[in-house]
Amino acid sequence: MAIQWYPGHMNAAKKKAAEQMENTDLVIEVVDARLPEASCNPMVEELRLFRQRPCLKILNKVDLADPAATAAWVEYYDRQEGVTAYAMTTKKPGDVARIPDIAKSLAPHRGVPTKPLRIMIMGIPNVGKSTLMNALLKKRVAKVGDEPAVTKVQQKLYLDKNTVLVDTPGMLWPKIAMPSDGLMLAASHAIGSNALIEEEVAEFLANEMLRRYPELLAARYGYKNLEEMDGIAVVEGIAAKRGYRQKGGDYDYEKASHIFLQDYRTGALGRISLETPATRAAALAAFAEEQRIKAELAAAKAAAKEAERMKGKRGT
Repeated sequence: MAIQWYPGHMNAAKKKAAEQMENTDLVIEVVDARLPEASCNPMVEELRLFRQRPCLKILNKVDLADPAATAAWVEYYDRQEGVTAYAMTTKKPGDVARIPDIAKSLAPHRGVPTKPLRIMIMGIPNVGKSTLMNALLKKRVAKVGDEPAVTKVQQKLYLDKNTVLVDTPGMLWPKIAMPSDGLMLAASHAIGSNALIEEEVAEFLANEMLRRYPELLAARYGYKNLEEMDGIAVVEGIAAKRGYRQKGGDYDYEKASHIFLQDYRTGALGRISLETPATRAAALAAFAEEQRIKAELAAAKAAAKEAERMKGKRGT
């Protein structure tokens, strides 16, 4: 299943962000520490690079991510020009308290009464931007919810007399190229529920868990024979162990899928990262090769069709 989700308000949000970028000194991009690259919006990169703005890339929800993978991602981003990575969780006030000083160090020419530091906070839905805004300002100024795309309008607020924050709505991009990215985003609750089928997302997540964290599946659900299981068997096993059945007696696969996804999203399964810099590079290479083969096949098909057409012309 290719997952795509780009509601109309996101296109309007992109236009507003492009206008605001001219009057921004620093972009704070919030990503999900469990899938940092899959949760990076390429439009954010495009907008900030066009205006040559530095980026503080916050890997949020680090308490839910694999620490080793997070360390690799911080190193990966810190090597990029104009990017500084910071892994944190909004659940720790100490983590949040460090952000203003980091931000000021990245734009030292701003942050005085005559030239306030202007920061735009950006990111995809449900990565914790609004929670971060509330934590920074120490009061509830942004709506927070369990569903993606709660924030739909841009708002400007003062962190202090020398620092202005602009909170933007969560934005995805018009076309998610790699299907695995869409599935990772869906598993992590960045996609609206109307744009996905939970059973398929759960199967994907279960297969990823079997490859990366089988010990966490065993610890949570008591599986003994994981080497003989696939994603479908994992979800069916949850239904069997929890007694989720439909009226006719069949396993309630839908309910088991929902519970499995909730266990991942809340951290009940443990600290899980769905990608590392190495696996990301491998996935991109595989996708590029797949696209190359598709293009060659399409070209060959078009050439054969043209040859057939020319043959018909000669025949007449």
